[in-house]
Amino acid sequence: MPEERIAVEADDPAAQARIRALGSPTRLRILRLCAFESRTNKELAELLDLNPGTMLHHVRTLVQTGFLVAEPDRAGAQGSREVPYRATGLSWRSPLPGGSLVMVETFLQQIAGLPPDDVNTTWLGLKLTDEHRDELERRMFELAQEFKERGPDAEGKPYSLFTALHPDLNPPAAR
Repeated sequence: MPEERIAVEADDPAAQARIRALGSPTRLRILRLCAFESRTNKELAELLDLNPGTMLHHVRTLVQTGFLVAEPDRAGAQGSREVPYRATGLSWRSPLPGGSLVMVETFLQQIAGLPPDDVNTTWLGLKLTDEHRDELERRMFELAQEFKERGPDAEGKPYSLFTALHPDLNPPAAR
């Protein structure tokens, strides 16, 4: 795991609350939807096809743990008051509960319904020493970090990048 990740102390209740907040694919999808533009509870509920009350619970959890921040109120339909929320970026360096399985579930939810040609995948088997595996992981993280630090392109389209590096349960051939 890259050193840049935030360390979590077992006796830190705030850190434990942040970990629990990231244990939900729905919350991870909310963070993605609020990464580049602010969205209201109502907009998020419609985009994720959830009940607004359920969405409010998820939004409040993300606000309380510092993953979302409320922006200034704005006028909504028929003069109602709306609160837009924006992702803070804290999740980028935060550990996920249960490892990356919540990310895999979130990824599968994100691509559900996409045309197969819209999902560019690569699956590569490698045989690496620990040193080379560490190098690959570090370089992939650095590349992702470089693109994140650039910020969004003003005229860009939103994309999602998912990578997974894992041991291959591929036993050696019998000799």
